[in-house]
Amino acid sequence: MHIQRGSPMTQSSDRRPSSRVASAVVFVSALLTPFVVSSAANAQAFGYAYAQPSAYPADEVIGSDEGATPERLRRAVVAFGTTEAPGTIIIDTGNTTLYYVLGQGRAIRYGVGVGREGFTWSGVQTVSRKAEWPDWHPPAEMIARQPYLPRFMAGGPGNPLGARAMYLGTSQYRIHGTNDPSTIGKFVSSGCIRLTNEDITDLFSRVNVGTKVVVLPKNAPVMARGGDTRTVRPIGAPSRPAVAAPSGRQAMNLIAPQAN
Repeated sequence: MHIQRGSPMTQSSDRRPSSRVASAVVFVSALLTPFVVSSAANAQAFGYAYAQPSAYPADEVIGSDEGATPERLRRAVVAFGTTEAPGTIIIDTGNTTLYYVLGQGRAIRYGVGVGREGFTWSGVQTVSRKAEWPDWHPPAEMIARQPYLPRFMAGGPGNPLGARAMYLGTSQYRIHGTNDPSTIGKFVSSGCIRLTNEDITDLFSRVNVGTKVVVLPKNAPVMARGGDTRTVRPIGAPSRPAVAAPSGRQAMNLIAPQAN
């Protein structure tokens, strides 16, 4: 009997793998097995675990940036003994932390970046001015050290002063934000105190012009005595929202060096 191609009987038989195909699969599997076993053995010999190509690395971190910030630099309410009045800012230079005194043995702790070697300072100042998304006018002393710096940079997301700035007396120093949060916890500036834009926005909302600022020397003893786990939320939303990404000439400012 002649069976035409495409008939139900033929279609049913076509779905079954031929003995030759099955043999080929077995042969290829036999060839690959020693390779996989050898790769795993070699991996163990060199001190790392063999993983399938589709697997995620064991040390991959998937989460927010906050998780990458050391605990001691995260904004939180902590136990803090001081005779300074509530509302005072105390900067622990040696431990790269800033405290906003709440009173009753408590303060809000913020992680900060401070002056690099040769540029740390200590003393008492007052907040003489506050500015949102401030323009940057590098001081003459800074330009003398770094002649390539711009003489002026308009406020915005690419500005080294970040989202907020609080000016200290008549000095060239400021407490300000930063567009490079990786510098928090480090000795990196020319004397200014920098916080993440989120933290400076929170601190800015709590501080008034005339606030006392105490900057401790680098070798001062630690004043905090640990803290609880309460996270401090910003007071209200920023009055000036995030600025749209600049274009043209101002876009070049995104790679500008950090301010003081």
